[in-house]
Amino acid sequence: MSAGFRTRVEHVDTDATGIVHFSRYTSLMETAGTEHLQAHGAGLTAFHAAGVDLVAADLRVTYLHSAVYRDVIVADTRVGHIGAAWFALAVRLLREEEDGSRTPLVTGELAFAAVDPDTRRAMPLPAPLRQTLRGIVPDAAHERIGAPARTGPRGSAAGHLGDRRPGARTPSPTLHRPDSGP
Repeated sequence: MSAGFRTRVEHVDTDATGIVHFSRYTSLMETAGTEHLQAHGAGLTAFHAAGVDLVAADLRVTYLHSAVYRDVIVADTRVGHIGAAWFALAVRLLREEEDGSRTPLVTGELAFAAVDPDTRRAMPLPAPLRQTLRGIVPDAAHERIGAPARTGPRGSAAGHLGDRRPGARTPSPTLHRPDSGP
């Protein structure tokens, strides 16, 4: 499990029925991810000190079960891919049951891109931070959270962010255009 992410569902996290609102999970995933990075020396403060801002570039979430008011949520977070100017985190949020077992609530991936704080343009990840991130990767090198291990053309999990850069759009299907001739 990730270093230290643990939270209790509060009233503000829920809808009128007492169930955690779907949008709240993404915030919890981001918090778990950034805390995991911080615990390993690659947190937001380290990026800021290196003159780099991180922006969210992609987010994917699969909802599995619901949490309710007063549930305890823990996280399993791993660095899933490191590119030249971005990296992805795989995050799984789990409900801690009274008997100690854990029920998966959501799985997902967040991609963060490095940008220049002044120009907001993409920039390479600083070498020392890229190396620190690589040191975290062995946890996830053989397993993708929430999916069986499969490899694609670049050795990453099929369909994983490693198959394309963050923000890249899926190619549109070819549209049929009638001939304009006679």
